[in-house]
Amino acid sequence: MVIRRFAASHPLASPSLLALAGSLLLVACGAPKGPSTPGDASQQQELLVASYAVTKGAYARILPRFAAAWKAKTGQVLKIRTSYGGSGTQTRAIIDGLEADLATLALSADVLKLEQAGLIQPGWEQELPSGSIVTNSAVAFLTRPGNPKAIRGWRDLVRPGVTVVTANPRTSGGARWNFLGLWGSVTQTGGSQQQAEAYVTGVYRNVENLPKDAREASDVFLKRDQGDVLLNYENEAILATRTGDLKAPFVVPELNIRIEGPVAVVDRVVDRKGTRKAAEALAAYLFSDEAQQIFAEEGFRPTNPKVWQRVKSRFAPVKRFFSVQDFGGWAAVDTTFFDQAGLWDRLFAKSR
Repeated sequence: MVIRRFAASHPLASPSLLALAGSLLLVACGAPKGPSTPGDASQQQELLVASYAVTKGAYARILPRFAAAWKAKTGQVLKIRTSYGGSGTQTRAIIDGLEADLATLALSADVLKLEQAGLIQPGWEQELPSGSIVTNSAVAFLTRPGNPKAIRGWRDLVRPGVTVVTANPRTSGGARWNFLGLWGSVTQTGGSQQQAEAYVTGVYRNVENLPKDAREASDVFLKRDQGDVLLNYENEAILATRTGDLKAPFVVPELNIRIEGPVAVVDRVVDRKGTRKAAEALAAYLFSDEAQQIFAEEGFRPTNPKVWQRVKSRFAPVKRFFSVQDFGGWAAVDTTFFDQAGLWDRLFAKSR
């Protein structure tokens, strides 16, 4: 038996978090992760959090609170730097040498790429509650004031004369979720692969350009006034409504893909820098009531059950979620859809 480091050893682990993580403390047949140099609590330590673009507002509120709590508990000053961009772009940057202690990416497939590159040890999914998924979301449709094209569901996106904005699946995790939402809207309602191919090809025929990430896609639609409908994270729609950039109610289809945002400590980096203790404490803190409440206020669906029960009435009801597991998991999804010469490349080429 190997006792994982996440749990009571974290100075900031709350009783509610420990209860959530209690069943995850012991795992069999694992190798212990490398030691972390404790360092002098009086010395400043620095962490780098690499995340996808649309989480910036949430982390701007969460990270200072963690740093203050860490100093109060340990006496150590913690400087937390951040890096934001499309999830695929961030993943490549970490593989190429970005010294991120913590990766909070748009999809588990990108964390698996870090694992395959030897940066993260296997078993990261079991180290935190909810399979290390820190937030959920859904695909939302943002429309023009009054919704003049009457876009209310997935099938409306393929109509002639409807211009769709969505990010590029090559660089954006959100765009991959959009693709799976499109595909699943057919296959999860009894449609065949051939019907799904025809439908998705039709939607991409209505796409004029592919911004690099979800935040840029929002800018293209909201600030440059391009497109009739934007496919994006529900949290982006909530943010745009709150800031006044979106003048019309947005649509969250009742059949939707459950978008899952994971977090993982980058083992090779923290063991080299001696920052494992602080990085693991930060990762655990993201599941705390305090952090999950902030995620909810920023438009993300929290994965902490207690917080979700408190805030769920704020979110659009979804009658049925399907998940990446309905497509065979991320390894199968990447091979089928997003690898070089995969279905996305082929269908996008057909749509041009």
